[in-house]
Amino acid sequence: MKIDAIARLERHAKRLGEIAAVLGKYGLADLLGGLDYPWLKDRLRSADGQALAGVTTAARVRMAMTELGTTFIKLGQMLSTRADLIGKEMTEELAELQSNVPAESVESARAIIEQDLGATLEELFAEFDETPIAAASIAQVYGAVLPTGERVVVKVRRTGIESKVVTDLEIVQLLAELLEKQSASLRPYQPVAIVRQFRRTLLRELDFTYEKRNLEEFALHFSDDPTVCIPRSYPELCSQQIVTMDRLDGIPGTDIDALKSSGEDLAEFGKRGANMYLEMVFRDGFYHSDPHPGNLLLLPGAIVGVVDCGQVGRIDDELRDEVESLLLGIVENDAAQVTEQVLRLGSVPPDCPHDRLRADLDDFMADYVGHPLTDINVGSALSSLIEIIRRYHITLPPPLAMLLKTIIVLEGTSRRFSPDVSLAELMQPFCQGIVMRRFGPKRLVRRARRAYRDWDRFISALPRDLTDLLARFRDGTLTVHLDHRHLDPIVNRLVLGVLTAAIFLGSSQLWSSQAQPVLYGISIFGALGYIISLFLGWRLLRAIRKSGNINSKS
Repeated sequence: MKIDAIARLERHAKRLGEIAAVLGKYGLADLLGGLDYPWLKDRLRSADGQALAGVTTAARVRMAMTELGTTFIKLGQMLSTRADLIGKEMTEELAELQSNVPAESVESARAIIEQDLGATLEELFAEFDETPIAAASIAQVYGAVLPTGERVVVKVRRTGIESKVVTDLEIVQLLAELLEKQSASLRPYQPVAIVRQFRRTLLRELDFTYEKRNLEEFALHFSDDPTVCIPRSYPELCSQQIVTMDRLDGIPGTDIDALKSSGEDLAEFGKRGANMYLEMVFRDGFYHSDPHPGNLLLLPGAIVGVVDCGQVGRIDDELRDEVESLLLGIVENDAAQVTEQVLRLGSVPPDCPHDRLRADLDDFMADYVGHPLTDINVGSALSSLIEIIRRYHITLPPPLAMLLKTIIVLEGTSRRFSPDVSLAELMQPFCQGIVMRRFGPKRLVRRARRAYRDWDRFISALPRDLTDLLARFRDGTLTVHLDHRHLDPIVNRLVLGVLTAAIFLGSSQLWSSQAQPVLYGISIFGALGYIISLFLGWRLLRAIRKSGNINSKS
């Protein structure tokens, strides 16, 4: 371990001890060490005293992350988008992660507001409700009224949360580095890269200026859509720790009874919400990445109100083209195209059996061919596709994993409002638009520009690279590195085969010459040699049959 890693361990020893204690408390230490203590599980209790003997590992992971606080809650929520890495059961459990944090005193919020905005609370607001509307792990939300009469909500970051998160992020990054270095099974999943992306996302979520920008961008994109309401932000009342926006008076999507008794058309509301998200993804490439029912409000006239815009996703033109090709392949029942797109989009192991993957994708799409669009559950289909991808150890890029998770959650949220809402049916016009866009002049011009830039870069760099290559060849400094993969088992078998043959031949010589000592006319050393050669030969045949390393315990 490097000196820097040791220094970080010592600097955060207390917090590491707390993390280790929580993992041990929930019986999760075996995830790191491969240990299992059945006698201990009966004694394990959660923070609220719940017995953990019959609780699944996924549920215990969720409980542990909840107890460890903000950073680990957010990490769990981020991992809930990576079914390609951790599986369906774990992602569904982690999607339930919610922070249960007591509210801070209003004096803490007052101090932050007055320090950042440079005026007293009474000067800034005509009214300010001292009881928070909501209290989460990162921020608290207060109701207020501006001097000009507008009703607003003020989101204020918790005191000292940034330093706590930075400490936990450093610990998580250290653990990821250790796992990537020490665990060969986890290395292909690039834990360090995942933590890096998580760090960037969480630090942005802590900076409320990003949420203000998100509100402004969403408002611009839907300025001409009367069915969608994005709260307006007030830049003069915003900072890194504060964001002030219009208060939307509506029914949250989590309150089913109130929704049903509202008298509004819930089917229309569900369709409008789904269409809003599809336009964010396929039209804008910038979308709200948490379509949880609690983030959608039913406003009068079945208008969709959107709140909590801190978590967003972006997809660039290149990724959007690839995703569109994948969706078109599924719609057109083209297994070859779907397979090609999966292999292009994901990080594929070198030993991935493409034929078997194509066969599994054929079976996957056969379940949806010929069915009416209203009967197709897009969320279920994407979950099945992700499960196939995970089975073949293909790792998806984080933006794509987040997008697929968003669509899966969107399906469930839409059907929660009305079972008649079909995301597949709503996606059909967008798929038709994809086909039209592929032959549109704008796309052709964009692809021509991209190809020109690539070829220009290649042609410009080629003479310099060739000159450097020839110079190194002339000077004798050119070296070629060959990486021989998967040769260890072959070499081991070859050596074992030669050794087995040598022992067998030597034993035959000792047996035939009756080399001393002799028992009942049989050379003891000759007989022992035969036994050893038979054992080694059996081990060699077993290794060949299993196509495994002869040094493997399997």
